Amino acid sequence: MDIDSIECVSSVDGLEEEEISHLDNHHTNHNNNNNHHHHQIPVKQRSNVIPTAITPATSVHELLECPVCTNSMYPPIHQCHNGHTLCSTCKGRVHNRCPTCRQELGDIRCLALEKVAESLELPCRYYSLGCPEIFPYYSKLKHETVCNFRPYNCPYAGSECSIVGDIPRLVTHLRDDHKVDMHSGNTFNHRYVKSNPREVENATWMLTVFNYLGQYFCLHFEAFQLHNAPVYMAFLRFMGDETEAQNYSYSLEVGGHGRKLTWEGTPRSIRDSHRKVRDSHDGLIIQRNMALFFSGGDKKELKLRVTGRIWKEQEKSDAAPCIPNMSS
Repeated sequence: MDIDSIECVSSVDGLEEEEISHLDNHHTNHNNNNNHHHHQIPVKQRSNVIPTAITPATSVHELLECPVCTNSMYPPIHQCHNGHTLCSTCKGRVHNRCPTCRQELGDIRCLALEKVAESLELPCRYYSLGCPEIFPYYSKLKHETVCNFRPYNCPYAGSECSIVGDIPRLVTHLRDDHKVDMHSGNTFNHRYVKSNPREVENATWMLTVFNYLGQYFCLHFEAFQLHNAPVYMAFLRFMGDETEAQNYSYSLEVGGHGRKLTWEGTPRSIRDSHRKVRDSHDGLIIQRNMALFFSGGDKKELKLRVTGRIWKEQEKSDAAPCIPNMSS
């Protein structure tokens, strides 16, 4: 797909505009072409019989580790006639054959190990990232799906990036690997230019990161098809959890020739994927005809200026959002 070029002119906290070129290949998808051929499922070797007493060399946690996927096992825990165990997910993968001794598995439950699990209390798997919680074995998994300390996915929208980590790591990753523009401050003034606004596909996008009060925000601007017609959308995501995102608000404005559109809302957490936010239309949406009207001229070139501001909610009573007037 040809995207031509999109220019971004940014001014932060009253600074002069700085032209930044975004080339067509800035949004190149990263394809994963690695093919995996499994001749044999690797298995962690164990003794043939589950010990009745736990020795110092064998922890309960190791007993509850599936030998195939190495994840913790939850009921139903299966075992073969020789006492080798594995999780219910992997039972289907090994075609009902024990991965340790190759005997037929059948439908034998390891009730003793399930009972042992009921008596355990274990730390959250994200304890190394700061979670101090300890949970009963069967509650631990549920907590980990919503733990505030679990890693974040990379918020970059131009490719299916597999990088996960905490916020500092992702900020460095966005800057160094994706070459994302980084700015400090809470105001922005961007100008987006495209030579042929009628050629729009779902991959036209831009991302800028702002550092404000020690927090990071992702400003997205993109074009995509909506009901067979191109639309342009700008929205903000917060690099943190949803509860923290609720402490902030932002406003966006686009206009020209005596008209303007404004948007005010709460930034979405990057826990919500870019596509989820976009498809919910939670942001400033500009229809193509209105975008061309704002652009002026012969309507053959898109020239949109999007301005905005981020503020913390407690500041709202102190100072109303100040956005440059785009109507002139």
